[in-house]
Amino acid sequence: MTLFHFGNCLSLAYFPYFIAYKCSGLSEYNAFWRCVQAGATYLFVQLCKVSEPFGPHKDVSNEFMKATVDLADLLGLHLVMSRNAGKGEYKIMVAAMGWATAELIMSRCIPLWVGARGIEFDWKYIQMSFDSNISLVHYIAMAAVVWMFTRYDLPKSFRLPVTILLGLCVYKGFLMELFVHVFLLGSWMALLVKAVLTGAISLCSLFLFVTLVHSN
Repeated sequence: MTLFHFGNCLSLAYFPYFIAYKCSGLSEYNAFWRCVQAGATYLFVQLCKVSEPFGPHKDVSNEFMKATVDLADLLGLHLVMSRNAGKGEYKIMVAAMGWATAELIMSRCIPLWVGARGIEFDWKYIQMSFDSNISLVHYIAMAAVVWMFTRYDLPKSFRLPVTILLGLCVYKGFLMELFVHVFLLGSWMALLVKAVLTGAISLCSLFLFVTLVHSN
């Protein structure tokens, strides 16, 4: 049963990334190494963020400042997309796939590989697998919002909603921690709230992206 649960965890965590890569058409553009370069940029950005000059005390202001450091992710995604030629959809998917996959490998690969193979099964590894899928959707939405925000021909009517979505992408983690702390949510409910919030941001981003592309 342990091997069965281990296989389920890995399938839940990694298979959606494979499907996203195949179905998005990136495989047809031979974009694998572009995604690897995006992942390398992710690693560089995270190394820069490690030296954040904030204290160890966990209060609201300190956590807010730590979340503000995530603005570096926006700059990193913009750098990746600016270095890739092609349509907006291609740039967004390359940046998002590379970014999300690098995060999956660095933050969840070892815990899933070691923990999910343990003698006793723990639901937290299933939650971790679902969370990795939420992160993939989050980074696709974030890359789309960054791409729209940096367009010189972005209509004025789009600026406010795109800016709001940009802020939500950066401070989503902080808002989630605050929400969980205030309402004392359990791990499954917190994951559900995170999925709903990410889905809402993604749908709004998709709507603005499709509207912008068809209007040009």
